[in-house]
Amino acid sequence: MKKILTGPVRGSFTLLVYAVNTVVCAIPILGTAMLKLIFPVSFWRRICDKILNGLAGTWVKINKMNQRILGRVRLDVRGLDRIKKKEWSLVLSNHQSWVDILVLQNVFSGKIPFLKFFIKKELFWIPLLGQTWWALDFPFMKRYSRKFLEKYPHLKGKDMEITRRACEKFKHIPISIMNFVEGTRFSKKKRKEQDSQYRHLLNPRAGGIAHVIMAMEGRLKRILDVTIVYPEGVKNNFWNFLCGRLGDIKVKVKSIHISKDLVGDYVDDRDFRAHFQKWLNDLWEEKDRRIEALVAESRVLNPRADRPI
Repeated sequence: MKKILTGPVRGSFTLLVYAVNTVVCAIPILGTAMLKLIFPVSFWRRICDKILNGLAGTWVKINKMNQRILGRVRLDVRGLDRIKKKEWSLVLSNHQSWVDILVLQNVFSGKIPFLKFFIKKELFWIPLLGQTWWALDFPFMKRYSRKFLEKYPHLKGKDMEITRRACEKFKHIPISIMNFVEGTRFSKKKRKEQDSQYRHLLNPRAGGIAHVIMAMEGRLKRILDVTIVYPEGVKNNFWNFLCGRLGDIKVKVKSIHISKDLVGDYVDDRDFRAHFQKWLNDLWEEKDRRIEALVAESRVLNPRADRPI
């Protein structure tokens, strides 16, 4: 069996299982979402939300089994001892690849409430997958450049309003809100364009998560600061992930209590904005050093992993 499931054959079969699982789970998810829309009564919506989260959890668990059995994914995970299963959490992570989402779902499946991501609006049009994310109340965000907002100033703050509405939905049942605060996947080209002060990271964006913390009105108790490292590199990362060629993926989780000084008005309070930006920049500086240490550790244990991340 191992000889048959090698290279492209293994990758194709793994992808097929992902696709079938998505179709099978999407049908009841979309059906439940329709029932939720037809009967917009608060207690009924809460029942539907619990059903939706259960179905989504099953979707993720089957994907996790697929990763372990067919994809032969090996995770070196540290720091899960301080997390709580039924507590609202804000999950922050560096972002290098599409694989990040599958890795995060694998790591946290059954350990924290279901992960919900802020997603680019364009991804809604991915057949079936985009509509399933919508049914699960994943917020769809439209990114505007500074030049665009200068031309159309009435759209300023639109993303904050979408965040506020999303957080209203998140208050009723414990969930985990996931945010890639770099806003895009890391690459050396993007790092150079941003003139990033970090070696392995892009500059973090503070406004979105500051607004989430305030909008959740005290329900968020912890930030889970996640660092993901692919010692074998990220070139052809997704296909290599499907084929079981990535080697050990290193994941470090740090639990941070959300103290009162991290809650405030990011838009109108200049002092709070400066404090929050400094806090996030310090967190990112620590993460940059952590990535460097994990890469160095991998090179000692496996000289083949001497590739840029």
